[in-house]
Amino acid sequence: MGRRWCGRRALVAACLGAALLLLLNAPLLMPPAFENRATGSSWLGSKRRSPLQMLYDLDQGPRSALAEVHQQRRDLLHRTCSRHTRQQRLLRPEDLRHVLVDDAHGLLYCYVPKVACTNWKRVLLALSGRGPEDPRAIPAHEAHAPGRLPSLADFSPAEVNRRLRAYLAFLFVREPFERLASAYRNKLQRPWGTTFQRRFGTGIVRRLRPRPGPDALVRGHDVRFAEFLAYLLDPRTRRDGPFNEHWERAHALCHPCRLRYNVVGKFETLAEDADFVLSLVGEPGLRFPEPPSSDRAAARDRAARLFRDISPFYQQRLFGLYRMDFLLFNYSAPSYLRLR
Repeated sequence: MGRRWCGRRALVAACLGAALLLLLNAPLLMPPAFENRATGSSWLGSKRRSPLQMLYDLDQGPRSALAEVHQQRRDLLHRTCSRHTRQQRLLRPEDLRHVLVDDAHGLLYCYVPKVACTNWKRVLLALSGRGPEDPRAIPAHEAHAPGRLPSLADFSPAEVNRRLRAYLAFLFVREPFERLASAYRNKLQRPWGTTFQRRFGTGIVRRLRPRPGPDALVRGHDVRFAEFLAYLLDPRTRRDGPFNEHWERAHALCHPCRLRYNVVGKFETLAEDADFVLSLVGEPGLRFPEPPSSDRAAARDRAARLFRDISPFYQQRLFGLYRMDFLLFNYSAPSYLRLR
């Protein structure tokens, strides 16, 4: 029984990988099989144009300044993938767990924790009718509840392939070290992070602190930023399995060199990019619950303070660990780093 189950799982993974390899040679935006200019989007069964068709139409005529920005981001992502990713393994079904599906609107959203993903999940729940029309009325724990939104991993290879060809795929990213600093503060430093402190903090203290106190060994509540970074760089951490999603690299969660993303939004331009996506969906009146801009400025300052006390040796190694995120999404090395 166990051997047959493993065989079936391997076959599904191989089929999925083969299907995705075919997609790499597919047109960037609108495949002919899903375009019907006379009647609109056949996959939706109505005359309403799909978000992917809307983006295709935008790219055929004079682009707005914002549409041009997103075209440039797609082009850069494609060039960087071509330059830096020569050999890649086949994707497995679990690699698609972060890509959420909205069949009613033709959307695929790959969520990256610490990049407004709670609010994007709220928006998708509101769009799909699984929550109140106002996304802000959906509690965070409901937005993150397992099973509230289907992911690509829930579908067969043929169904995955169809959605990847016909739906608008988007993700949102953030400057990697600001995201890392935010994950540390939220999950390992703040009082409400007790679950993460017990799950990860106790192990970090036990492994990396020379003389840990008994309270720290039980609670894991006082992990220092330098200890957290040493844990990320420790080869034993990767041997134990993938990083937790809150500090895993965005490219390792969303596989942007294997899956074709039509919109790359950024945390730094969250309001404009969210409005752009919602305008393609045909829901410009739906307001994305954006955090105040002052929060982002404060996040930059907090990251700078945290990294200022890290040695240049560890800064360089950490930059190497997150290098692909910097390259793929066009982020410069932060000015506070001492990399030379």
